[in-house]
Amino acid sequence: MTYTAPPQPPYKQLRRPATDRMIAGVASGLGRYFAVDPTLVRVVLAVAGLLTGGLALLAYPIMWFLMPEEPAGAPAWPHPASPAAGAQPAPPTYPPTA
Repeated sequence: MTYTAPPQPPYKQLRRPATDRMIAGVASGLGRYFAVDPTLVRVVLAVAGLLTGGLALLAYPIMWFLMPEEPAGAPAWPHPASPAAGAQPAPPTYPPTA
């Protein structure tokens, strides 16, 4: 008898995307990885830089150097939960109908 493992979704990877970037894609990559808006990541980095007298801004070039760039043909994260989940749900109607 052979055992076939169930298919698993691809794991999350911390990468700098080739699109959706302002400078190097660090904030966008962090936003995709943690499932938050990249603008929020940028604001947090800016506020942390102000509160630490610029010391926290050293993290940006370090992450720029350490985070690999996303391959050109890679799909944008997050991937669908399952291969059959490619269809987009219909947007809600306002006002909601009962």
